[in-house]
Amino acid sequence: MTTGDSDTFFRSRWVERPAHARELEPTALPAGFRAAGVASGLKAAGALDVGVLCSDAPATASAARFTSNAHVGAPVTVSRQAATAGLRAVVANSGGSNVGDGERGLETARASQRQAATALGIDPNQVGLASTGVIGTELPRQPLLDGIERAVAELAADSDTFTRAILSSDRGPKRACLEVALDGGSVRIAGQAKGAGMISPRYATMFCFVETDAAIDAPTLDLLTSVCVKRSFDRISVDGQLSTSDTVFVLASGASGIQIQPQTPDELHLGEAMDALMRQLALEIVHDGEGARRVGRIVVRGDPDRVGQVARAVANSPLVKAALNGGDPNFGRILQAAGQALPSGEPFVCDLEIEGRQVVSATASVLADLTEIAALVQRDEVEYVLTIPGSGGETEVFFSDLSTDYVQFNADYTS
Repeated sequence: MTTGDSDTFFRSRWVERPAHARELEPTALPAGFRAAGVASGLKAAGALDVGVLCSDAPATASAARFTSNAHVGAPVTVSRQAATAGLRAVVANSGGSNVGDGERGLETARASQRQAATALGIDPNQVGLASTGVIGTELPRQPLLDGIERAVAELAADSDTFTRAILSSDRGPKRACLEVALDGGSVRIAGQAKGAGMISPRYATMFCFVETDAAIDAPTLDLLTSVCVKRSFDRISVDGQLSTSDTVFVLASGASGIQIQPQTPDELHLGEAMDALMRQLALEIVHDGEGARRVGRIVVRGDPDRVGQVARAVANSPLVKAALNGGDPNFGRILQAAGQALPSGEPFVCDLEIEGRQVVSATASVLADLTEIAALVQRDEVEYVLTIPGSGGETEVFFSDLSTDYVQFNADYTS
């Protein structure tokens, strides 16, 4: 599986395209939205690095989610103070994360907010910000501001240059647009994301921007966003590292004229489309993990208070991830990782399945020949199901493998 555009957006077997949704051109945008990206000199060789996304509808509703890291970038701080239920625009840049630059960084963030607001004729409080790049370096202010002005001048009903302007170590853009059939007609929902490293469950190092032309109130949109984020970006890991800059913005222009009422079939259908869109975008990030070759899905069932910590321990284990990379059927590493997340002194009892083949029952291996499992773990996507003591709890984490390419890339990241 490769990231970027293809004939089918829903490429993972773990994400099902809703029956009431059909794929459009991946760079298409819902009615009422425009976007653009430009090269402002933040990155070398004329690469696109500043993007603006905006809604032309004054009554646009929005929702936002941010990293849970205690050390956050200035764009996150400023965006949290903005009108997150009524955003009209997003300014995003690559080539500098604006993290750790103190008051100077905060002023750069506020200046970019004002620049976009002036160019678009809206209130600065209606502008959300997102920046990605190296932590602890200055984000050059004037090139950023000049880039915003030029991006606004180039706004169009297409997301191509915008999605390219937000890339960092990504191998390609992650984007899609869906048409969703509802009772009163159809609406569009689109999404653009970036992320490949510093990805952790509990939130991923990523940006995701979602737009819809459905008319939906801010509380309902916020609820849908919360549910969908928990089932997508909260459930992925590349390296277990929690970013300083994670951001999700969801905007609804209402330009379709189709009103989404709470607790109706239309809300359910839109929510299903948003969920599928975000889950596939999240999986695109995992498949694009720096140097990644394969993706695993760990499902843990059992005690509701323990399934989460066990799943994360497995997904973030460098031994498990290295075995996944090599297609090595060393399932003992999964048991070891799970055991370190459970209380010491209690009996370790579990069942483990790999691609539907049971390999452990309670404490005993039921597999005599590793050759069969070796064939199963050669796939691009490998599923593990672990059952621990207790009942009523279930969770999942999608994770990439760990390769020598990942080590080399991050060893030389700033040099």
